[in-house]
Amino acid sequence: MTNWLRGSALIGLVGLILGLALYAGASRSGAAPVSGQVAAPSDCPPPPAPFPTPEPLWVDPVTSPTTLFTQTIRVTLGRGRIITVTSEAGTVTSTSKVSGTNYMPFVATIPLLPHVTHHLDVTGLVEYSAGCFYTLSTQSDRNGNPLTIVQVSPVLYLPVVLHDAGGPTLAGCPMFPADNPWNQDISSLQVHPNSADYIARINSTGNKYLHADFGSFLGYGIPYTVVPGTQPLVPITFDEYGDESDPGPYPIPPDAPIEGGTDSTGDRHVLVLNSGECKLYELYHARQDQSGPGWTAGSGAVFTMTSNVLRPEGWTSADAAGLPILPGLVRYDEVAAGAINHAVRFTVWRTQRAYIHPATHFASSFTDPNLPPMGLRLRLKASYDITHFTGQARVILNALKKYGMLVADNGSSWFISGASDSRWNDDDLNQLKTVPGSAFEAVYTEDIVKP
Repeated sequence: MTNWLRGSALIGLVGLILGLALYAGASRSGAAPVSGQVAAPSDCPPPPAPFPTPEPLWVDPVTSPTTLFTQTIRVTLGRGRIITVTSEAGTVTSTSKVSGTNYMPFVATIPLLPHVTHHLDVTGLVEYSAGCFYTLSTQSDRNGNPLTIVQVSPVLYLPVVLHDAGGPTLAGCPMFPADNPWNQDISSLQVHPNSADYIARINSTGNKYLHADFGSFLGYGIPYTVVPGTQPLVPITFDEYGDESDPGPYPIPPDAPIEGGTDSTGDRHVLVLNSGECKLYELYHARQDQSGPGWTAGSGAVFTMTSNVLRPEGWTSADAAGLPILPGLVRYDEVAAGAINHAVRFTVWRTQRAYIHPATHFASSFTDPNLPPMGLRLRLKASYDITHFTGQARVILNALKKYGMLVADNGSSWFISGASDSRWNDDDLNQLKTVPGSAFEAVYTEDIVKP
C-alpha cells in the first residue's frame, strides 16, 4: 500500500497546514488505485495531475538476508528534496543537492540491528512549486516486493562471557599503572552535568553512530611497533611544534610503520614501544630523513609507561589533546583474549578551547561551553542493551561501558581508534555502526581547564 500526504513548507521546510482534502489517484505503476490524505493550504496551487503520482518514487531491491550491519538504499525521486528511511533501527535522512527536476538516485546507508527483521518505510519530500511540497511514501521496492531486510549475525568466534585479565600490558610493559586515568573503571562515576549538551553538540553535525576507524585492511587504523632495549637511537628534527616536543634521539627503526603508509598526507603517526625500558615514543607528521637514519616530525612525545606523570600544561603530544595514542587503541590481541581493560581513544568533529586531565592541550578557537573539551570521558550507558552483539564488537562495547572513551583529537565524530591488524573481522566490527551516539553519556572526572 502506498500513501501520499501533500504539505506546504517554506524554504526551511516548515509547513503550515490550513485545510484538509481527500484525493484519489492511480499508483505509480497504474496497476492499483491508491488514496491519500492531502493537506491543501490556500497559498499553494493544487499539485499537478495525475495526483498523487506526478513524480516517481522508486526504491531499488534490498538484499535479504544479510550478515552485514549496514545496507545502502538507493531511491529515485522526481523533484525530490529529502528522503527518509525508517526501520526498527531508526531513521536515516538523505538530502538532495540538485535543483529542478531530479531523477538522480538518493543514497542512504542504514544501520541494521543483529538478529532483527527490518521493515523499511521510505518517504520522499517533493517540491512541486516554489515552497510547496508533498510527500510520497512506500514500503515496497520498484518491483512491488516488500522492503524487508533480515539481519543474520555472523558465526560467533570470540567469547561473549568476558573476563577481566588485570591491567593492560604490551610486550611485558604495563600500559601505565593500574591507577592511571586510562585504566580507571568509570562505570560508577556520576554523569557530567553538561552531558546532554555535549552529546547533542557532537551529534549536531556529521556522523551520529559509533564507527571503528580500523579494520582488516592494513591501511586502516594506527600501526605501532615494539623494539628491544638495544634498538639504536636516531636523531629527531621537529618542524612544527618543537617547543612542545620531547627532544630526541628516539629508538625509531628505519622500517617503522607510518599511519596511512609512506605516501600518506594525513597525520602520519609513528608509535614505538621500547620493551627494554618500557618507554613509549610517538611522532606526528613523521617522515624518514633521506640523508641519514633520523626522522623529521611535526611533534613528538615520550611517555614512561610505569609513571602517571602528565605532559606539561598546555603541551601537545603526537595527539592534539597531549595524550598518548597507543594506550587508547583497540588492539586485536586484547579483543581476542576477551577483554579490553582501558579507555579507548576517539575523535569528534569539533572541540572547545579547553581540556580535562589527563589531556593537557586544546586544539580549537571555539569557546562554546557545550562543545566537548579535549580529554572528556564518555561511557556507553548501562541501560543500553548489548546482549545481541557478538564477537569483537561485544568485547569493545563491554569496555566502553566499563572504561569509556576519551576525546583525543578533532575528526569524524564517534570514530574510535584501533591498531592496524589484518585479523580484524570487518563484518563483525560493522555491528558498532548500529550504536547511536545518544547511547553515550559524559561522566565527570575533573574540572575543565580553560587557558
